[in-house]
Amino acid sequence: MQDKSERVGVELSLDMRGGNPEEMMGSVRWAFRCGSWTPTRYEWLFSARCIQPEEKERIGQFVFTKDAKSAMAGRLLLRRFVCEKMSLPWAHFKLERSPRGKPYLATPVQDSPASLAWSFNLSHQGDYAVLAAEQGKQVGVDIMKTVMPGSSSVSEFFRIMTRQFTPYEWSVIQSAGSEHQQLATFYRHWALKESFIKAIGTGLGFNLQRAEFHLSPGPLTQGQLARHTTMHLDEEAQDDWVFEECLLDEDHHVAVALGADSPPSPATPPPPRPFTLLTFSDLIGPASPLTDEDPSYWESFSTKADGPQRQRDVH
Repeated sequence: MQDKSERVGVELSLDMRGGNPEEMMGSVRWAFRCGSWTPTRYEWLFSARCIQPEEKERIGQFVFTKDAKSAMAGRLLLRRFVCEKMSLPWAHFKLERSPRGKPYLATPVQDSPASLAWSFNLSHQGDYAVLAAEQGKQVGVDIMKTVMPGSSSVSEFFRIMTRQFTPYEWSVIQSAGSEHQQLATFYRHWALKESFIKAIGTGLGFNLQRAEFHLSPGPLTQGQLARHTTMHLDEEAQDDWVFEECLLDEDHHVAVALGADSPPSPATPPPPRPFTLLTFSDLIGPASPLTDEDPSYWESFSTKADGPQRQRDVH
């Protein structure tokens, strides 16, 4: 169960508008529905020109268009964020990955309030790519789509994944109701754990049973944000960590992990930021090409299948 990413009760309406919305200072939550994006030749080739050459090459190696689109959307989300929120021209910075796959800004950042102390993270799985960013806090984001196991029953799938959750978490998962509700609760827990791991940058070596989550009361509702879920790390409550959760739609659960302020802020924290659904025009709004057009890149993309045959049959 490896993350496909570049590895509240406060309740607010989930903002799913397009356009170029203004974000609350110091907090960004963006989503792009790559599952319903059918790139034209122009869109795909222009997108490829607007990302770094090594990322273009990596995306070109994906076997299926579904994965290539998700990865492309993720890179465009990152560059749009740095360009808009850190006030750096699109072509004047470089993004790299840590040894554990977490993206970071490699270019020296100007000493200005617009570019200081940003932490950002990306995830893509299912039909969406999402980005969460925060000033002055560690941040990790993860999205999971609730899907039926492809090659085993739900009970067998849970048996295989037994060691990833604590006995308490399994009791919550298996008492959730129908098999679909149990799966939704399973993926909700998984997204929470992944968001925390990505925030601290630990990677795959982290024992998931160390982090035990106590879910906010009541089910999540599409169009609302929840912030009541808490975490115990090594059986100790972690009051400094905040977890935001929402449903982008009935099948896609997003969790955002927020660490303690650095430095601690005496001010009342702002309310949780709703995710804004961006259009392709939003993604490339501030974009400028980094490389020349490569017509063969479209030819390669257009001949690929969308996804594995079994996955296509299921959906």
